[in-house]
Amino acid sequence: MEDVYGIKYSKPEVILMQDTGIGVAEAAARTCYDSFENSENEAIKYIEKNMPDSATCKSINDIEESNLLNDLAWTYFHHSILEHANLSFLIRGTSRGVLQEHARHRIQAISVRSTRYTMSSVINAFVASEASGGRDFFISKVLGFDMLVTCDEEYNKIEIGAMYDKLKYQSKTVENFNETAVAKSSLSLLNEFAGNSQALFDALEAGKKKRNVGDAFKHIVTDNFKVDMVVTFNLRSLKNYFTLRDSGAAYFQIRWLAQEMMKKTPSKYLDLIIKKG
Repeated sequence: MEDVYGIKYSKPEVILMQDTGIGVAEAAARTCYDSFENSENEAIKYIEKNMPDSATCKSINDIEESNLLNDLAWTYFHHSILEHANLSFLIRGTSRGVLQEHARHRIQAISVRSTRYTMSSVINAFVASEASGGRDFFISKVLGFDMLVTCDEEYNKIEIGAMYDKLKYQSKTVENFNETAVAKSSLSLLNEFAGNSQALFDALEAGKKKRNVGDAFKHIVTDNFKVDMVVTFNLRSLKNYFTLRDSGAAYFQIRWLAQEMMKKTPSKYLDLIIKKG
């Protein structure tokens, strides 16, 4: 947790899920120069005259150092060969504001927690709040979801209260609001648990989820909403990402994310993309 501009924020969690190694990048580079015999790695030398078997491929993927890659990266600035190494990170608890920044990095694979499919608990809390608890019930319930990167409870109550106000307005302007908000099979619950917000909420949560419920309610989402995502960068793109996003000029939340990703990136990759000293 860190205080920025008077607001406390949580920081994201990151784990490296997969990395492909640097061996294929060396093999690619030596293919360009037909210099397999000059490698310090026996598995690379082997493929000068032989197609590699599975054991050799494993040895190539296990390579930890490459003199050629180091020279190409730092002496000749031949970075295209770094595109043959890929790293995949699981990221939890960054913000939709960061997601917008991430989208500016063109060469990445990114899969993000979808508001289309994952907003049902928020909408259930609103529908249940209309049974008896009203705004206070909604705010209390959604606070417990830990959905925001901001950590100041009073500030988050303001955020969540605004979500309630938007939904309340929409509930008055949309015909058959409840049919839009909950699954058809759950509509009977609204009468069964009328007057008991907690019981209605529990029943809605236990029932069938409304498919694509977020389509009607994305307007309540702010930049402070937490998102989870898996991102895959090739090493050349990761170099660009770290260069731009670990900068003091970067948006502070994406800088935190870049720093966490860097911590989880093995040194065999960092040595090729981060200048020492």
